[in-house]
Amino acid sequence: MPGGVGQAGPRLGRLAAAAALIVVACVPALMPGTLGLDPGEGRAAALMLAAVGLWATGLLPEPVTAIGFFALAMLMAVAPPATVFAGFASQAFWLVFAGLVLSLAAAETGLARRLARLPLDFVARSYPRIITASVLLGLGSAFLVPSAMGRVALLVPVLLAIADRLGLVAGRPGRNGLLIAFILSTYYLPLAILPANVPNVVLAGAVETIYGQVIGYGTYLAIHLPVLALLKVPVIVWVVVRLFPDRTDGAEPALPAEPLQRPAVVLAVVFALTLLGWSSDSLHGIAPAWVGLAAALVCLLPGLKLAPAGVFAGRLNVAPLFYVAAVLGIATLVSTTGIGAVLSRALLSVLPIGAGADFVNYLSLSGTAAVLGLVATMPGAPAVLTPLAGDLAASTGWALEAVVMTPVVGVSLALLPYQVPPIVVGLHLAGIELRRAAAPMLAISAISLLTLVPLNYLWWRWLGLIG
Repeated sequence: MPGGVGQAGPRLGRLAAAAALIVVACVPALMPGTLGLDPGEGRAAALMLAAVGLWATGLLPEPVTAIGFFALAMLMAVAPPATVFAGFASQAFWLVFAGLVLSLAAAETGLARRLARLPLDFVARSYPRIITASVLLGLGSAFLVPSAMGRVALLVPVLLAIADRLGLVAGRPGRNGLLIAFILSTYYLPLAILPANVPNVVLAGAVETIYGQVIGYGTYLAIHLPVLALLKVPVIVWVVVRLFPDRTDGAEPALPAEPLQRPAVVLAVVFALTLLGWSSDSLHGIAPAWVGLAAALVCLLPGLKLAPAGVFAGRLNVAPLFYVAAVLGIATLVSTTGIGAVLSRALLSVLPIGAGADFVNYLSLSGTAAVLGLVATMPGAPAVLTPLAGDLAASTGWALEAVVMTPVVGVSLALLPYQVPPIVVGLHLAGIELRRAAAPMLAISAISLLTLVPLNYLWWRWLGLIG
């Protein structure tokens, strides 16, 4: 029975991971006193560990784990409904919803495909410039399609067609390079754009839910875009060109012209007004989530034909919504129970942080987020750290705003594909093995740690955010 033998290894591995997860999760429930928790808080900590562990290992689909968290939190009475379901009332939840609707509209009208060709239609035929255009597409598309999963689903098929037209057929290093450049850049670079990635909106939602502060679109962009995005563009290009050397055979990169229909023109106007609303939030005071929700409403109006029919009958992928809501529910649970205090004490006892040691504080907090991302995946890191920001601000002498921004630096150092679900999905769509992306991710993160992380510290000092 070769098939059975071949499948036994993965099954045993999953069973071992599940058993280890159960053992670890049961510790705070069975011995809450040793951790400084009461029995209710012990149950809450066990539930949190189980949920984060399931998301990290992928033993269950993300939405199933999210629903399980909600159901068990209520059945075990670990917190009031207002705490457990706080994520549904947060702006982050509605920002993700708006992003999903806008992504569907961009696909339905053909606007995404048309925009995807623009950077590649006007570049020279050299391979490095094609890779540069692919990276810039990953950054530019994030302003118009505020969902990493939506971007890879929409644009990877377009890039596959472009690769064929360039002569980068299956088996060529350049084909992998072109696709990996886009897939990685659509995660790394949009971390600087507030609605563009799940870790961003989890951070913003947790800050709003726990501290009652709304992070502005323009403020967030100014803090993170110059170094973590713009200076990272040449890093990604250099790494991909070095690891996947190739040439383009002089073929034309452009795809056949696609007529721009009236719905696509209308959607382009909606996108432009949405971006204007987001970037000027400091002037009009309307939060990005509500600007995005208004744009989603326009897309859903039947007469405009911007969104596909049956949006709420299976076309809208609700999995990210439940995931974000559950992650924010965990963050609220940590902040409103003794779990937050226990985690704060543990973190403060091992991290070399203190007033006046700004660079060490910066590296310690950013590094903690990076390490958490290896265990809890990247969206989980800001959810775990944000509830501790008040205590960390008191210890470092920083403003709260500075402390809550450091997880962004940490999640920008993703080392392996499994940490970022959109990267995994994008690689599968492109027909590329996950291991092919490990080397460029490790190289990008290593270069970023040695160069961009210190430069970002100097940028923050210049802004007056720290120091």
